Amino acid sequence: MPHHFKPVLYGFENVKRFWDASREKVIAKVLPGEFYVSKNDELISTVLGSCIAACIYDQDLGIGGMNHFMLPIEKNIHLSNAHSLSCRYGNWAMEFLINEILKNGGSRSNLKVKLFGGGKIIRSMTDIGLGNIRFANAYVSEEGLNLVSHDVGGTWPRKVLFDPKTGKVQVKRLRDLHTDHLEKREVKYLHDIEAQNAHTDIELF
Repeated sequence: MPHHFKPVLYGFENVKRFWDASREKVIAKVLPGEFYVSKNDELISTVLGSCIAACIYDQDLGIGGMNHFMLPIEKNIHLSNAHSLSCRYGNWAMEFLINEILKNGGSRSNLKVKLFGGGKIIRSMTDIGLGNIRFANAYVSEEGLNLVSHDVGGTWPRKVLFDPKTGKVQVKRLRDLHTDHLEKREVKYLHDIEAQNAHTDIELF
């Protein structure tokens, strides 16, 4: 393992990480249904259509993580029966992410939340993105969490880059992807969307 790849926290060995030479940092890539928590000086990235990613962090301790969920809620499943696939659903994705941050030293009273995604990407289906946005906002409110910023809705995909140590997030709106192509990918639950327009703006949150 190259010297810049520090060991991951227990349980996150399967998340793909790569070295970004331009940023001189390791980036962990979170796919739909995954989440990742880190104490290292590394970044976490994902690409969102109608899905939501919550970036949650304890800035005082320099620990944070990101999830990526496709559907708001899975009902009638007890916590003891939840498993890795459950993170496709917002309720489990939020629960697992917060619990892992706390387990690794984070303090619930210090947690800050940033929400991204929820675009209307799939024209042939009901507005999944809107349902995800409503769920995420309701969850944050009901759990008494501190929502400090968000970029949700719209009709475009987003690429999100999160620094768990500082809480800083960069968002690039991917306006020029072929909609039909993206729809097919999202319907198939694939988000390997790396083609992006170099002229789209990056916004900081």
